[in-house]
Amino acid sequence: MMASRDGTAVAGGPARHVPVLIRPAIELLNVRDGGVYIDGTFGAGGYSHAILAAANAQVIGIDRDRGAVARGADLVAASGGRLTLVEENFSALDRVARKFGHESLDGVVLDLGVSSMQLDQAERGFSFRLDGPLDMRMGANGPSAADVVARASERSLADIIFQLGEERRSRAVARAIVAARGQAPIRTTLALAEIVARVVHVRPGTIHPATRTFQALRIFVNDELAELAAALAAAERILKASGRLAVVTFHSLEDRIVKTFLAERSGTAGVSRHRPDIEAPAPTFRILTKRPIAPDEAEIANNPRARSAKLRAGERSEAPPRELDVASMLPQLPTLDDVMRGR
Repeated sequence: MMASRDGTAVAGGPARHVPVLIRPAIELLNVRDGGVYIDGTFGAGGYSHAILAAANAQVIGIDRDRGAVARGADLVAASGGRLTLVEENFSALDRVARKFGHESLDGVVLDLGVSSMQLDQAERGFSFRLDGPLDMRMGANGPSAADVVARASERSLADIIFQLGEERRSRAVARAIVAARGQAPIRTTLALAEIVARVVHVRPGTIHPATRTFQALRIFVNDELAELAAALAAAERILKASGRLAVVTFHSLEDRIVKTFLAERSGTAGVSRHRPDIEAPAPTFRILTKRPIAPDEAEIANNPRARSAKLRAGERSEAPPRELDVASMLPQLPTLDDVMRGR
């Protein structure tokens, strides 16, 4: 069981999935008695467990996966009223906090990407390791990956796979998908993986040829980058002065958004040499991680998923929150609505 600071067991027993970089993230959150914290990516409850263990604090756990919220019921029951779970997108975390009577928070933690539990559920369609429907939706609504693969134009598919999967062979993959769907619908994870593997060749012992394509489709279907940018802005609005934000990312697209946001909000992004006379707004954050924290060799050996993880954190200042142009932080891609119209 997870233990508190004095070694006693905490509510809910052992977490089924131990998040990456959990110890430094909890330390950076500076969890304290009486504090109120949001775990914006509840998943299997690992971060919520750790916050409850660190102090006599309140936690609001958010997840758009209905199954994750349902699986957290035992932890809620055992938390003595200190944990509340909500089915919602974490981009709405400030609204969720206010809904439960909190006008400000002491901390927000986000552990991004897909969870091991989701990958292990064939029916969710996140992984090519197990054959299942090509779904990939973290929530219950909206078009699936199969819908995108069936409707998107070849150009849009190539752009999505290149921008969000950083796949160099994106055009070849898009051509192969369009050719294959002309013969038969692509409805399963293995069917798509086999199509991609025909045109993407990797060295033995490295990643599966379809890894980047699956990543791109998952990010696109769930609008993950826009969700992240909006969540960072929401955290800025709801964190009190000295409140902490900690974010664990798993690929360069996520990390770039977090890094850029904290740099701009802390005033460390620099002043344009073309407009040096512009007065910079008051910093809303102080960066706590000059360099991202990475997992050590022991954590990577215990959990290979940790290899690409990076942790960045910031502390809220007393300056008022600022508007954020979410679109300016994102790759230029067609919208999901555009794709569903065949564009």
